[in-house]
Amino acid sequence: MIAITNWLNERNSINVKHFNDNPWLFVSRTGKPLSRQRFYNIVSAAGKNAGLNIKVHPHMLRHACGYSLADNGVDTRLIQDYLGHRNIRHTVIYTASNSMRFEKMWGRGDAKKQHFDPKCKPNLCLEILV
Repeated sequence: MIAITNWLNERNSINVKHFNDNPWLFVSRTGKPLSRQRFYNIVSAAGKNAGLNIKVHPHMLRHACGYSLADNGVDTRLIQDYLGHRNIRHTVIYTASNSMRFEKMWGRGDAKKQHFDPKCKPNLCLEILV
């Protein structure tokens, strides 16, 4: 919420009449809402500028939100409702166990050094957790 408030303050500090009190979060230079394609281009360019080796798209922001909520211990049903998933199976992707989530529970300082390997078989990955 702080980032949105900061953005709105920055956006509204620009002395352009059509920016102030605009109901849209992101607007073009003319004060109109950004098109889906323009927003896609901005997010994609940000991924390239960050040096990411994957094709970045706006839906990744939604995934990041789901993972962040899960990593912060938000209940799966609440995440399901927030993301608008009809089927809980679409939500459990975000809440599947990974070693990073156990750091808070166990208080292990070395958990950040461990990586979740999606190709790893569950019984073989248990040694990461102990």
